[in-house]
Amino acid sequence: MSACLAGALLVAGATHVAGASAATPAKISGSTALALAGVIAPLSPILSGAEKKAVAMLFAANADIPYKKPIVVTADKIVCRTSNVDITVRNCEVTFGKKVKTVNGSTANEIFATEALSGVPADGAAGSNFESLSKLSCTIDPNAIRQKDGSGADCTFQPGN
Repeated sequence: MSACLAGALLVAGATHVAGASAATPAKISGSTALALAGVIAPLSPILSGAEKKAVAMLFAANADIPYKKPIVVTADKIVCRTSNVDITVRNCEVTFGKKVKTVNGSTANEIFATEALSGVPADGAAGSNFESLSKLSCTIDPNAIRQKDGSGADCTFQPGN
């Protein structure tokens, strides 16, 4: 994804990104934070089935869910790669503690695009585009989201490895 497109997506996301450089922790909130939690939650070995279902329902525009407790979506590291040479390449490695999940295709594309939307800078080398972040922690509060005032989803992460 080009830096220009990523910047346009960031503006369209209307979130606050504190520090998009690899050395500065970033914080996002609102719809973009919910999107980032929404694409990572299904992969998490840490979340319960009820928590995954609640995040999926919120991400699918259903704010009136029975789940009431805050949900914390975490990942130790996310590294995504696409290629502008082999245009079929789309993969992400998502690390949860000692467990690494590798996803390809549309799931990887969703994560890659959501990282860009979240302000994660792209890096490239020899026909490849990389985006990575570490120390992801998103707090999703169904009760706040139900209020429909833009609150209830906050994430922090470290751009880069």
